[in-house]
Amino acid sequence: MILPPQDRPASSTTDASGLPWALFICRACGLIYDEAKGDADSGLAAGTRFADIPEDWACPLCGVGKADFEPYVAEQAVRQARRPGPAATRAGAARRSAGTVIVGAGRAGWQMAQALRERDADMPITLVTACNGDIYDKPMLSVAMARGMATHTLSRESGAQAAQRLAVRLLAHTQAVSITPGSRQLRTSRGTLRYQQLVLAHGAQARRLPQLPPALCWHINHLQAYTQFRAALGDQAQHIAIVGAGLIGSELANDLALAGHQLTLLDTQSRPLAACLSETQSQQLLDAWRELRLHFVGGVEINSVTQLAGDGLRGKQIDTVCGQRFSVDHVIVAAGLETPNRLARSAGLAWDRGIAVQAGTLATSVDGIHALGDCISVDGTVSRFIEPITRQAHTLAAGILGQQAAPYVAAPVPLRVKTGSLPFTLPAVPQPGFCREGAGSR
Repeated sequence: MILPPQDRPASSTTDASGLPWALFICRACGLIYDEAKGDADSGLAAGTRFADIPEDWACPLCGVGKADFEPYVAEQAVRQARRPGPAATRAGAARRSAGTVIVGAGRAGWQMAQALRERDADMPITLVTACNGDIYDKPMLSVAMARGMATHTLSRESGAQAAQRLAVRLLAHTQAVSITPGSRQLRTSRGTLRYQQLVLAHGAQARRLPQLPPALCWHINHLQAYTQFRAALGDQAQHIAIVGAGLIGSELANDLALAGHQLTLLDTQSRPLAACLSETQSQQLLDAWRELRLHFVGGVEINSVTQLAGDGLRGKQIDTVCGQRFSVDHVIVAAGLETPNRLARSAGLAWDRGIAVQAGTLATSVDGIHALGDCISVDGTVSRFIEPITRQAHTLAAGILGQQAAPYVAAPVPLRVKTGSLPFTLPAVPQPGFCREGAGSR
C-alpha cells in the first residue's frame, strides 16, 4: 500500500545491487509512491521501479496519471546540534516550555507536527482539535460510497496513535475560542494554553446559507459527518438532494447514484461543474448520468428547506425562488467553502478571503502566529488542494526553528474530477482553488 512518508515503516534504503530506492509524490494529492514497497492494490509488486510502471497507471488515491508524479526527497529528522548555554537556557526556559501550539488536526495540522518533529525531537507540541484527530485521506470521502467501503476503514491512524508516534500532546474534542497575541495565549474550551509559536491549520468549513438550515441539511466536509450520514441512510434506497454541482456535489451525486439512491442535483449554474469543465465536457457528463437515477436541475436558487410530517410525505421539502418544489429524504449542501474568521479576528490578523500570509514565508501579520492549508490566502488567492500542504509545513517548520528552507512557491496542480461514470483529468488549474472554492469541495 502507498502511504504518506510519516506513515511508512522503516525499510531497506537500497536494492540488492546497492541502488537506492526512490520516492515519487503525486502533485495533485500529495500521495507518495515508494519503489521499495510498490503498491499491491495497483498490482505493483514491492521493488517496482517508477520507470517500469505502465504509462497508463493512475494514482490510486486521486486518479491522476503517472506524468503528474515527481521525485520526492524525504526530510530527514534533525536534532538541533547547537545547545544554548546555561544563561540562555535559564532566560528562555519559561518561553520554550510553552512550545508550539497547532490548531487543527486535518492533514495540515498533522503535517505541521510531523515537520516540526523531524527538525526538533524535544520541542513541546500541542495539537488542539474539535474532532478526535484521526488521520484519513479526505478525497476518499467522495468515492467510498460507490466502492462500498466501511467507514471504519477510512481512518489510517487514530489521533491517539499519531500523537504517541510524534510525541504530541493531543487535545481532542476541544474548541479553540480566541487568541491573545500580547501574552501569547490561546483560549480553548478546556482552558487557556500558553504558546511560544502558534500555527493555525483549522482549514475551511462548508459555506453556511440562511435558507439551508444546518438542522435540516448535511454538510459532509469531514469523516465524522460522513459517518453519521452513512448511518442515517441505513440499508434502504433514499431520495437525496444535493445543493451545489461543483466538484464535491457532482462526485457525491455520482457515487450515491451508483450506490442505488435517487439523486436530484441542484445548482445556480445551467450545467454541472461549470467552473471546471467546458460546455462540451459538462454535456458529456450529463449524457453519462442518464444511465443513473440522477437528475440535474440547473439555473435554480433555493428559497427554503422545511421539515415535512405526515403519512406518505418525505422528510424534507425544498422550494426554489422560481417556484419548483422537491420532496426528499435528505439534503446535502455542497455550496462551497469559507474560512472561519473567529480566531483571526480575535488576534487582529490581516484577512483577504482567508488568513493573509506572506507568499514565501507564510507568516501572518502578527508575530508568533503562522498559518497553512485551506485557511490561508496568498495575495488574495486561496488554494484548497492537498499537494501544497507538505511544502507549506516544511517551510513553516524551518522558519519557526530559525533554520534555512526554500521559500514556499504556489504552483498549478492537476485536478482529477472523480465522477465515476465519466471521470476527467484537468492537467493544471491556472488559478489555485478556483474550482474547489465554488464547488463545495475540500
